[in-house]
Amino acid sequence: MSQVEAGTLLWTPTQERIDNSGVTQFISWVNKHHDTELTDYQSLWQWSIDDIARFWEAIWQCYEVKASTPYEQVIADKNMPGAQWFTGAKLNMAQYMLSKGDLGDLSRTAVFAESEIFDPREINWIDLRAQVVKLATHLRNQGIQPGDRVAAYLPTSIEAVVAMFAVISVGATWSSCSPDFGSNSVLERFSQIQPKVLLTVTGYGYNGKHHDRLNSVNEIIEALPSLTEVIHLPWLDCKSPRPPQVPVNSSLISWEQALNNDACYETFEFEQVEFNHPIWVMYTSGTTGMPKGIVHSQGGVLLEFIKFGWLHDDLKPDSVKFFYTTTGWTMFNMLTGGLATGSAIVIYDGCPTYPLDRLWDLSERFGVTYFGASPTYINTLMEKGYCPKDHYDLSKITTIASTGSPVSPENFAWLYENIHKDLHVVSMSGGTDVATAFVGGTPTQPVHAGFIQAPCLGVDVCALDDDGNPILDEDGELVVRQPIPSMPLYFWNDEGNARYKSSYFETYEGIWWQGDLIHFRSDNSCRIMGRSDSTLNRFGIRIGTSEIYRNVECIEGIKDSLIINLELPGSKFFMPMFVVLNDGYELTNAMLTEIKTNLSAKCSPRHVPEKVYVVEEIPYTLSGKKQEIPVKKLLMGKPVSKAVNLGACANPSAIEYFAEFAKTIENEYA
Repeated sequence: MSQVEAGTLLWTPTQERIDNSGVTQFISWVNKHHDTELTDYQSLWQWSIDDIARFWEAIWQCYEVKASTPYEQVIADKNMPGAQWFTGAKLNMAQYMLSKGDLGDLSRTAVFAESEIFDPREINWIDLRAQVVKLATHLRNQGIQPGDRVAAYLPTSIEAVVAMFAVISVGATWSSCSPDFGSNSVLERFSQIQPKVLLTVTGYGYNGKHHDRLNSVNEIIEALPSLTEVIHLPWLDCKSPRPPQVPVNSSLISWEQALNNDACYETFEFEQVEFNHPIWVMYTSGTTGMPKGIVHSQGGVLLEFIKFGWLHDDLKPDSVKFFYTTTGWTMFNMLTGGLATGSAIVIYDGCPTYPLDRLWDLSERFGVTYFGASPTYINTLMEKGYCPKDHYDLSKITTIASTGSPVSPENFAWLYENIHKDLHVVSMSGGTDVATAFVGGTPTQPVHAGFIQAPCLGVDVCALDDDGNPILDEDGELVVRQPIPSMPLYFWNDEGNARYKSSYFETYEGIWWQGDLIHFRSDNSCRIMGRSDSTLNRFGIRIGTSEIYRNVECIEGIKDSLIINLELPGSKFFMPMFVVLNDGYELTNAMLTEIKTNLSAKCSPRHVPEKVYVVEEIPYTLSGKKQEIPVKKLLMGKPVSKAVNLGACANPSAIEYFAEFAKTIENEYA
């Protein structure tokens, strides 16, 4: 596909869509109850950061959050870290989420599920509620109390959704890893939190292959002495279960046994917890060290799910939200947030391109209205020349969202050309740190190629220069100047909040620093330019890597790329580029010339690498991000053990090339 100029207008919402949007309805509610005269998204966003207390109270009131004990104050302390939200309130996030089934017929589907292992399945709101309270009752009977940890080594499934809400229902703390994580990666995470219960499978299917995890599960169980029970969910072994081994101080039961009780949704008592009670522990990628355990709050997550579902995703009770994810990525948690609007969600366990049309096939069958996937997935379809609209009726899809890495202008244009023209295409950025996005989409504004539409509501986000001054129309550090409810409570086992503070508040005192390079325009739209810690700083000019990748990977024959800038003694630099070529292509002088010409003309001469090398693959994290920092550490001379966590790599074999290359790199720039 030819390049598309960044900023090209691709879509404008109809007046009917604007009028029927959750944003417009919320504006009407705010104007009525707060004596304001808001007119559009931009004025609503400005109001939401001018008075964050009134904004979040409006979310609470408009969407009828019920607390068994009322709050005393919306925000008692605005300092970061440590902001105190809705002090005194007691509630239960799972109770609220499950109650949204009442926004429609309870017999309608709540969760559609597809897998490489099973035929398509679904569960309605009645049965979802029933299974949640049955599992929650079992956990209570096993002595699980508020604050206890329950861990899951589960595929993306109905059972994972049920388990997460059951754990939250009793006030316990949830944590999950997907079965593609090896035992070492799982233990780096779960050993920190010492769970009492583990829910697990002993195998899964991916890309048409069966993967046996029995030995890994046994290793995990053996290394977690805190476990008192293991709940085994037959998955790959559903016809002939192969349960794990448990020590004598633990019990082993099946999923069916755990749900075998008389608990009833109508009489079940959801644990009422403080607003800032821990809901789950999620983890950073751990690419260069132990993953940090990020703890979020029940109340903060609930408010974000409500806000995002109704106002950014524009979901309604008849919507069907899908996002391709695993239980090891924060997008699984955010996908379940769609239930806050009474809409259905779709979950898929397996390879998104096995076969190539898998996700579009399920979208037509399940009536998906909101489709989400990573830019990597979109790029795969582009490379294969696949056009979904030629094979499926995708007219029900109104929103397509993508996150995980910057979404290129070409990705935007491809979606309009290959799905249909009347789409709200959303690029967003946020993540595990806050279980939401800082910048994202709004259904009431136009879409321009390559640009994220706006800051998210209630998020006082901007770009700062090195001196801490707000800037427009140039690259700067993404910061948040006021607290939002879903910022972490703390990191697990982080004495004195030392790692928490150093991670987000060391660069600018009292201001959240995300570590992303962002470029805001005067209309508040923006582009993520890459990680600021992997920014290419040459001769005092900071260069975002995403712009380089976009202008290199559009060249015929180049499948993938990675660029690293090494700072050498004497204020010198060496910036090598590594490319993966498509089958049948070679790195010719003509291709080298095109790389240099593209980068020099469309970026600047500073963007041009000194040398280009062909590699078999680029190393990625399990969540699909290029491992720029670990590779840079290798090339700067650090051993593999200190530069990269191989357990956090999606393709650890890719590291071998760079470890060997590092031994001879001085010859390359000498």
